[in-house]
Amino acid sequence: MKKFISLRLLILAALAALLLAGCQKQPATEAPAMEEAPAVTETPAQQEISGVQEDEVAESAVTEAPVVEEPAAAVAAQDISQLQPVYFEFDQYTLTPQARETLAANAAILKNIQQPVRVEGNTDERGSDEYNLALGERRARATRDYLISLGVAGDQLSVISYGEERPVDSASNEEAWAKNRRADFVGR
Repeated sequence: MKKFISLRLLILAALAALLLAGCQKQPATEAPAMEEAPAVTETPAQQEISGVQEDEVAESAVTEAPVVEEPAAAVAAQDISQLQPVYFEFDQYTLTPQARETLAANAAILKNIQQPVRVEGNTDERGSDEYNLALGERRARATRDYLISLGVAGDQLSVISYGEERPVDSASNEEAWAKNRRADFVGR
């Protein structure tokens, strides 16, 4: 009988040790500053939005466009403040024809100023925080990838998503939402 109780206690102690080892706390890692950190790291489940995989961004968002050449005098006066934002349709990250025209002009500026630039992806207020951060990142990446296809150096561009956190118009209507679905350009 004592052997049976000892065996039960031994098994119970082994199970308790296994449970405690499995529940051990992982050391916390310090979060990098928001400005320097990539905005969203996605799992494969998060990489799919509206049935589109991230690999398809290059196929659907980036196509060849004519390179816009500008006279040397005009280029000398250009700086990052002349970069125009690009706008997106509701729940989309593919580039519209108007966005491609804007990016062609932006690419000409970027190739000549050689200044590092952060592409900031933004969304309107509709949707969850997590969804909007992922969508904002996809918008920023599609914008960056298109600029690279136009000859802008990849190491000149970084991306970050702010989701719905930085609206340019805080009203809650279609006109305001259209202004907030954008990718902005900021010097870094």
